[in-house]
Amino acid sequence: MSGRTTIHDVAKAAGVSVSTVSKAVNGRYGIADATVRRVLDSVRELGYESSLVASSMRARRTGVIGVLLADFEPFSAEILKGVGSAAHGTAFDLLAYSSRQGASEGWERRSLSRLSGTLIDAAIMVTPTVVSASTEIPVVAIDPHTGRAGLPTVESDSFGGALAATRHLIELGHRRIGFLAGRPDLRSAGLRDAGYRRALGDAGIPVDPALIGIGRYDLETTRESARVMLAGDSRPTAVFAANDLSAIAVIDVAQELGLRVPDDLSVIGFDDVPEASRRAVPLTTIRQPMNRLGAVAAEMVFTLLSGEPLEQLHVILPTRLVVRATTSSPGVSPR
Repeated sequence: MSGRTTIHDVAKAAGVSVSTVSKAVNGRYGIADATVRRVLDSVRELGYESSLVASSMRARRTGVIGVLLADFEPFSAEILKGVGSAAHGTAFDLLAYSSRQGASEGWERRSLSRLSGTLIDAAIMVTPTVVSASTEIPVVAIDPHTGRAGLPTVESDSFGGALAATRHLIELGHRRIGFLAGRPDLRSAGLRDAGYRRALGDAGIPVDPALIGIGRYDLETTRESARVMLAGDSRPTAVFAANDLSAIAVIDVAQELGLRVPDDLSVIGFDDVPEASRRAVPLTTIRQPMNRLGAVAAEMVFTLLSGEPLEQLHVILPTRLVVRATTSSPGVSPR
């Protein structure tokens, strides 16, 4: 071979594309180990030198997986436990990162731009507002606001869980069932609303707008909506709240109004955060596998880092009804 060796020569010798050569010598993900070895063997045999090879010496992996969070709250904490469990025994460390701008749309892009390539090898985004972030590292999204997109995603069956929660109340004999909705911008919250409405429709119970309040997963907003819903003469006999913290807020408001749970009001939540079972009256709820969400996301990241394809790009994990002491038939206490 005469003249200066080019990247095209390396690609031809290794039987791969030019972009694959670029990724291999720069240590980027998405290339099988065998392919990387073949490319690097061709680089050495042909004596190829370029800024790409030089940069590959600087582009060594950090051995760190970033977990990007909008906020540190019970849901995110359980996710982190799951990621940590999956990472135990691997060569990877974890970096939990919450931006000061976590409440604003697009916080993930700013965080990824700041961390990618220099501090982390891959990222797990928890409830991201967008799933179209452009990055050269593997990224997996947990419970994204907008649902499925180009990135790999993991979520729980919010629709099925809400259906089971509302059916549980209907089977106990409740007909006036309130709903404290979550954030309107979250697809999972919308699916919980849809599951509630489907269960009522299947039972022939009309949806009463007066029994639907917006909690937004914000405690003060939830309390205000609960006060309005529970203060009137036509209050519900049961309430399904879109997450456990909202359900606990509903119980607190009910007690302030002199209502007994579950004698006067049944309440069911969604998530099964640790506090749900530790209450004086343990909360009936829908358990979503939060630890498993984190573990599955981590396993997907490890697969991507190895250069192997994912068996499933989008994973939905099942939810389960957990009956405790905050639900009973109307006017009947289970204690």
